Amino acid sequence: MAKGQVPVTAEDGLTTRQRRTSPLVVVHSGAGKGKSTAAFGLALRGWNQGWSIGVFQFVKSAKWRIGEQAALTALDDVHRTTGQGGPIEWHKMGSGWSWSRKEGTEEDHAAAAREGWAEIKRRLAAQEHTLYVLDEFTYVVKWGWVDVEDVVETLRTRPGYQHVVITGRDPDPRLLEIADVATEMTKIAHPFDKGQKGQKGIEW
Repeated sequence: MAKGQVPVTAEDGLTTRQRRTSPLVVVHSGAGKGKSTAAFGLALRGWNQGWSIGVFQFVKSAKWRIGEQAALTALDDVHRTTGQGGPIEWHKMGSGWSWSRKEGTEEDHAAAAREGWAEIKRRLAAQEHTLYVLDEFTYVVKWGWVDVEDVVETLRTRPGYQHVVITGRDPDPRLLEIADVATEMTKIAHPFDKGQKGQKGIEW
């Protein structure tokens, strides 16, 4: 794409302004690294636009402390103290969704995933955020923890101006059918192939 020129002429009847402000479904997939990192990069851009950001991490251990979480949480503090940027919420399945704590109960991952998706549906209906990052969401769909048809219909009919970014390997083809942007990360080389474990600042 040279000088901002698109390679084809759209035939959807929308004006340029309407087309440039359309809410998108974005899917980052593939065996290569960088799917979540790219999604969090979009969150940084959205924060700079003053958007409300909701991050929902699925199948993540509560013990993981990742750099993007620290950075985006700090940016939420910046927003609250200075008004710069937008608000950011970060929710992680592995530590219990913050809106519904169930202390003392045995964790049921499938039930937790369904609870998380139900909350996301509620927020989409209420138009609570401008950008939703559903990190590693493809896995809970693949494992049948949430109903893919419900996900597709909810995203397809969501109201207002709400972007949704989904990350993870092996996305269901029905998710790709409704995606406005779909990118596959392809691994060319990685230290893991040589038996080297992840590094701080690179992998987390």
